[in-house]
Amino acid sequence: MLRANSSFLQTILFDGFDCQVLQNGSEGAIFHLANVIFTLGYMSGSGFCGLVYIFSLLAIGFFIQSLWGWVDACGLDLFLWSLFLSLICLLQLAHVGYRLRKVTFEEDFTSLYKNMFRPLEVPLHVYKEIVSCCDAEVMSLAGDQNYAVEGKTAIDRLSLLLSGRVRVSHDQQFLHYIFPYQFLDSPEWESLRPNEEGSFQVTLTAETDCCYVTWKRRKLYLLLAKHHYIARLFTVLLGNDIADKLYSLIDKLYCRGGVRYDIRLPSLYHVLAPSVESEKEKIAENPHHFPQSPFNPQESPLKKSSLDHSELIGINNSWSSARKKYAPLAPTQTPEL
Repeated sequence: MLRANSSFLQTILFDGFDCQVLQNGSEGAIFHLANVIFTLGYMSGSGFCGLVYIFSLLAIGFFIQSLWGWVDACGLDLFLWSLFLSLICLLQLAHVGYRLRKVTFEEDFTSLYKNMFRPLEVPLHVYKEIVSCCDAEVMSLAGDQNYAVEGKTAIDRLSLLLSGRVRVSHDQQFLHYIFPYQFLDSPEWESLRPNEEGSFQVTLTAETDCCYVTWKRRKLYLLLAKHHYIARLFTVLLGNDIADKLYSLIDKLYCRGGVRYDIRLPSLYHVLAPSVESEKEKIAENPHHFPQSPFNPQESPLKKSSLDHSELIGINNSWSSARKKYAPLAPTQTPEL
């Protein structure tokens, strides 16, 4: 009980809550049950499952509290407020359930999600934004049909192969293949800024019937600018795809001694150039000459021969200069998903 002859405001400002008479009886089982449910509800976790848990228990708790306000406390305001809060929790629960509804895609996009995006734990509602950006449309290429021609096709899109196999060539020389769930034009996409234009430097030809999805350049840039998570996701996917394409070329590169080179070495061209030019001269002098491998396939090339001193000096100097040149451009941290 509050002190007599004092208003509620005066009690707060001057006297404080000085309760003179305490009730001996309890509020009843309904009141305590409501508070127990409130306690359990506020112990929920995070994420959508945590939202379902907390709003379900809060709705039940406020409903039980409204029953207590009507039956035991006999307070109309307590009953109405508790019932109102219970309805608010039910509406919020319905909203969370709507966001958790099952998202369905076509078979091709479902397979794409399972192979590329689900291993990265990409939420379905984020993947839906990515699919909507390409209008949920699957394109097709017939066998021997060109996706891009070097020097002619403009870089105005980003495509991902779903099925089939695509051959990449430059000046009619084969470079590598593109397999399902790899980007068709990731190097071209990364080579240009959003306000720049360019054309393909390679030719992409379908060896079999192929299916792919494509994102228009401007539309995808708008999506990446709007959703930073999707931008970081595409940065990781494109970087991994470009690395795979580079490593697919390593098996074709050897030095004069037969040692396999890492394509990341900056001095690779200078080391290989004399050997290539000498082979061209031999072929020009003798059309029946075929380049021979400098090492025995039965032996390890590392045991057969090694780099001479001048080659090692050239590699070391070029690598040091490359490190000085590109060090300021190195990212400070790797994007996290």
